[in-house]
Amino acid sequence: MSRWIAVDWGTSTLRATLMQGEVVQDRREAGTGMNSLTQEMFEPTLLGLIDDWLAGPTPVLACGMVGARQGWAEARYAAVPCAPMGTGLTQVKTSDPRLDVRIVPGLKQLKPHADVMRGEETQIAGILATLPDFDGVACLPGTHTKWVHLSAGEVVSFRTVMTGELFATITGQTVLRHSLDGDGWDEGPFIDAVSDALSRPETLAARLFELRAADLLHGQTATMGRSVLSGLLIGAELAATRPWWLGRDVVITGSPRTTQAYDAALKSQGVAPRLLPADEMTLKGLATAKDLP
Repeated sequence: MSRWIAVDWGTSTLRATLMQGEVVQDRREAGTGMNSLTQEMFEPTLLGLIDDWLAGPTPVLACGMVGARQGWAEARYAAVPCAPMGTGLTQVKTSDPRLDVRIVPGLKQLKPHADVMRGEETQIAGILATLPDFDGVACLPGTHTKWVHLSAGEVVSFRTVMTGELFATITGQTVLRHSLDGDGWDEGPFIDAVSDALSRPETLAARLFELRAADLLHGQTATMGRSVLSGLLIGAELAATRPWWLGRDVVITGSPRTTQAYDAALKSQGVAPRLLPADEMTLKGLATAKDLP
């Protein structure tokens, strides 16, 4: 496959990359994620972003929520343990003959607890393409952070934690929003809060309201409050996922800001993660899917 298009279509964002083999030719992004579209809107939305890239029939490999039940076409889930691209691609019916769209499968876990992922499996494929002998845990921070046990080129098991969504909800929809505006971050208070939540995760709910009181009574800054909140939530997450990262080789793949936070939190606990950029891993993962049926 020489010329093709990589598409990462999430809940809130559509990202498209024009590829020549494995070389990036162009990138585009739009705020037209799955949540804003009905099924019949996906094809015209994609064409509106990439129409001038299409000189003829062009392979388009897509991952993310585009393959959800509410997406363009539902892509099957592969059951772990399996390779990241554990089943064949789902072909999408299109009206425009220039589009040859296929969606990568998600992953599902039936036990020891029910879990699913869409999009992260592609980043995992990219991680294993970069580190083919990796045996350890991939941490994929985001709205729903994934902790993924990888061994012998397969996803063995995984765990999802809603830390990112909790942070967004607390800062945007609770009484704490009045004390947590802005986007500042201070690593010192963050690390202290991580340690506190790791040692006493049962106090999390009580610690949250302290952020409001500290603002009202002591003039605590929003940057301090956001740093402490982030530390408390990530610390509670690390307490819940301790078996995944303690004594393990860990790779973090996420956006620069979330990667920085998880890297600092894990380093404070004696773990030295390797960091791999999420966008690059997504492209590498989609490239591994080119030859799948």
